[in-house]
Amino acid sequence: MTLQSSERTSVIGKEAEMSLSRTETGRLQLRLAGDWKLKSGLPTAAAVEKQLESGASGGSLTLDASDLRDWDSGLLAFLGDVQELCRARMVELDPGNLPEGARRLLRLATAVPERKGARRTGARPDFLTMVGTQSLGAWKSSGEMLGFIGQAVQSFGRLVVGRARFRRSDLIDIIYECGAAAFPIITLMSFLVGLILAFVGAIQLKQFGAQIYVADLVGIAMAREMGALMSAIIMSGRTGAAFAAQLGTMQVNEEIDALTTLALPSMDFLVLPRMIALILMMPLLCIYANLMGILGGAVVGVGMLHLSAVEYLNQTINGVRLTDFAVGISKSAVFGVLVALSGCMRGIQCGRSASAVGLAATSAVVTGIVFIIATDGVFAVLTNALGI
Repeated sequence: MTLQSSERTSVIGKEAEMSLSRTETGRLQLRLAGDWKLKSGLPTAAAVEKQLESGASGGSLTLDASDLRDWDSGLLAFLGDVQELCRARMVELDPGNLPEGARRLLRLATAVPERKGARRTGARPDFLTMVGTQSLGAWKSSGEMLGFIGQAVQSFGRLVVGRARFRRSDLIDIIYECGAAAFPIITLMSFLVGLILAFVGAIQLKQFGAQIYVADLVGIAMAREMGALMSAIIMSGRTGAAFAAQLGTMQVNEEIDALTTLALPSMDFLVLPRMIALILMMPLLCIYANLMGILGGAVVGVGMLHLSAVEYLNQTINGVRLTDFAVGISKSAVFGVLVALSGCMRGIQCGRSASAVGLAATSAVVTGIVFIIATDGVFAVLTNALGI
């Protein structure tokens, strides 16, 4: 019995030829001839797949490259496809007289097994499968998050009893980055927020001749909500993302593994200083944001509503209580913990690639803002229930 199947592609007089035939011993033979270069156009492995599916291989496939001339990576791609087809159908592939260089490159290409799930398949999972996968992923993520929070609490406990191990110089540097270095952006954003609040309030209050109460509106809103909230969101985007990128880069470079090898707990050495710095700096940034927001409201009150500066200041002092400032400062301290935990958690959970660092920074910002908004809602319910 004779089997003959061939496929040819010709470009500018050069030809890459592939033919299938049966040898005298009954084995399937794949003959390669001509120039196998990408620029010349190459045959595909479709004919080989057809013969293998028909069972004509007899359990083995031999390569014959005696007439092969010049070749490049196109030949390796073709041989890789053939090797994958043979492996899937339990067919033995004999390289025959394939050039030694091609053999080595083919072995090198298949030395590391393909990571499970790396190849994108055409089949799309059904709706229930996607829901189940997302649910399991959310459950696993929640467990990891709770575990990280538990480790952070243990680390803070070691700090209280004086057993935490971290460098004080690192703490000072992080305090500067979280505090003084953040003043310019806090100044700009808080001033604009106060100015916008005053402008929106002035338009409505002027209809009733109550424009003096713009001072109360801006003062209470900044002291109770906007000062702490805007500071936390800004720090989440600025500092939380920086924490995630720093720790993520350390994870990629295996520096965190090195700390573990040296018996230095990464929670104490990396997370604890960042958490302490934000706990200390967030209340100060909140107070500063409150002042900048009130100043922005005063610009509108004096410039647009023609109130005197003394009148606006007295109305603010009479309308805003110390309790309002205390609520905002308490929120800011909690928000600082959330920003630090979100950034550090996503950084330590980062993968081992450069792209994973960017994903960790993005995830840290999203996680931090979600936690901040949710916690602010809890504070609103609690303060209302307590009558504060």
